[in-house]
Amino acid sequence: MEKVRLGIVGLGNIGRYHADYLLQGRVRRCELVAVCSRGKAAERYPGLKRFTEPEALFRSGEVDAVLIATPHYQHVTLGIAALAAGLHILVEKPIAAHKADAERLIAAAQQRPRQVFAAMFQLRTEPRYQKLRRLITSGELGEIVRVNWINTDWFRPELYFATGGWRATWKGEGGGVLINQCLHNLDMLQWLCGMPARVRGFCQFGRYHDIEVEDNVTAYLEWSNRATGVFLGSTGEAPGTNRLEIAGTRGKAVLEDNRLRFIRNEADMIEFSRTAGSPFAKPEVWNVEIPFTDATLPHAIIVQNFVNAILDGEPLIAPGPEGIHSVELANAVVFSALLDRTLQLPMDGAAWEAKLQELIANSKVRKQVVEVEPTDFSASFRR
Repeated sequence: MEKVRLGIVGLGNIGRYHADYLLQGRVRRCELVAVCSRGKAAERYPGLKRFTEPEALFRSGEVDAVLIATPHYQHVTLGIAALAAGLHILVEKPIAAHKADAERLIAAAQQRPRQVFAAMFQLRTEPRYQKLRRLITSGELGEIVRVNWINTDWFRPELYFATGGWRATWKGEGGGVLINQCLHNLDMLQWLCGMPARVRGFCQFGRYHDIEVEDNVTAYLEWSNRATGVFLGSTGEAPGTNRLEIAGTRGKAVLEDNRLRFIRNEADMIEFSRTAGSPFAKPEVWNVEIPFTDATLPHAIIVQNFVNAILDGEPLIAPGPEGIHSVELANAVVFSALLDRTLQLPMDGAAWEAKLQELIANSKVRKQVVEVEPTDFSASFRR
């Protein structure tokens, strides 16, 4: 195989975005040949093969791989069907609406190890996060002791939730701000710091919008090394804040306002505390500004890596199975809030699935969908 013939399933905002840069030739050795949508969106692409049913695309023989960009609950059923048809799959976030479903998709992929399963977590390509991760993995930051991420600049007006019947519903999304907007940040949180051992969530449901799911969240996290963290997310706060602060024994890293600062201790704070000769002594610090440039088309970088993995065996930037971690964090925070108690991780995915089915069964939402013209939403990608 000299190039990958790719199909896109789902032509909502993100599906169209992927199609547009692929048709511009921004991914080498990849040809977008087909799209699948049950609406009129496919008419935008008269030069491509168009399908209305995903299974027909999977069986067509026209594609080697598919990018799945449908509403959340369809990711698992479509992913499993595409794998069964012998296709490589790249799944938009989240890989599933809940942990139990994610486990089903991962199990299906493990049965077909020669097929590539990747996830669309493009923040992993951003130099700001790569440099921050290097600070941690190199030991420069020392052992992590505290993490705070204020992630409240995901403002969405009421109209946003009316543009799709599936949006902000238990049945359509499986949650709100955590499973949708903040999922990339939750992926970053675990990619940088690892998965916490305990989670306590405090959620407000429909605090700012006429929706049934969470739109304002505060989560308390604890890691096995006794590090603690707080994560805040909201779609109702304006102007909002995006500030990530990670404190280690060797200093503190702060990512905010397109700047990455490292306040570096000259000595490890624990060792300094044990040996200091003055009751008010503190380690001397260096203030370091770490430069970085923004990634160009980070989504295209993930697709290029996916193509290279298929053709060359290149290691994936975002392997599909790793997508379960952000799903689990999103689920656990909401489940914890509903149970009003701390949850140990790994969480019981089946228990949350049962609770989610109960929420769906008791839902009284009757949404009136509003048609709007497609808009450029790419500014919301970089967080």
